[in-house]
Amino acid sequence: MKAIKLLAALCIILCSTTIKAQTPNDALLKDWERAKAYTKEYLDAMPEASYGLKPTPEMRSFAAQMLHLADTNYGFASAASGETSPIGMGALEKTTDVSKAGVTKSVLDSYDFVIASLKKLTPEKLNEQIKLFGRFDLSRKQVFEKAFEHQTHQRGQTAPYLHLAGLQKAPGEKLF
Repeated sequence: MKAIKLLAALCIILCSTTIKAQTPNDALLKDWERAKAYTKEYLDAMPEASYGLKPTPEMRSFAAQMLHLADTNYGFASAASGETSPIGMGALEKTTDVSKAGVTKSVLDSYDFVIASLKKLTPEKLNEQIKLFGRFDLSRKQVFEKAFEHQTHQRGQTAPYLHLAGLQKAPGEKLF
């Protein structure tokens, strides 16, 4: 009898507690927020004087590499969400403000745009199929995932720039 009362009390507690199920974009939001913080560590680590550093003449500078990352964050998020990007496609790479402060602001603003766009989508909307850049049939969620893959790749490409600027190692991984 004691066991039944205890089980009944436990059931009442569990049933009366509101359990919030994780939506498909909760995990994506966490990933994008983590990616923003991780990218900021790279931006902060690079000395101001090395933002123009180019490993070879044909390569982008550190600033241009990060601005390319930001440009594509805007492009992918706009395509995925239907939100109008405040930045024209490729406009950031053409900017003349390649200072540490200017690049950092532009890059972090791009992450804010992605995160804000993602927050506006319902799970149903996130699963809708769209034609990305007029060529690829993907769900909106898949487009955000492709954008995440792109920014990860672009950020990773800047690790050697940090070494060339004299840093012993790039910021450590942020897997969680």
